[in-house]
Amino acid sequence: MIQVSDNAKKRAIQLMDEDEKPNCFIRVGVKGGGCSGLMYDLSFDNQINEDDKEIESNGIKVVVDKKSFLYLVGTTLDYSGGLNGKGFVFVNPNAERTCGCGESFSL
Repeated sequence: MIQVSDNAKKRAIQLMDEDEKPNCFIRVGVKGGGCSGLMYDLSFDNQINEDDKEIESNGIKVVVDKKSFLYLVGTTLDYSGGLNGKGFVFVNPNAERTCGCGESFSL
């Protein structure tokens, strides 16, 4: 299961409204790269693929491909607007090591 925090929900709705994409959902995934080996991928989408898993959390629809889901089980998607930068943040209990910017991880 992937959880969406209140902050992430508010920001996602705001961005979808700004882009005039009210029927979109959040697509999250994992791909190779980054300084720790794996990188998080986040986008807004409106097409569901055959190998996607659909999740609803905090009133927000999240879609993740089945391969990435294995890396993201238990993850919370948050949004930070603090002094250290702003953006969506993945709080992943499966990550054994993360890079300083938090955009990549390893298991």
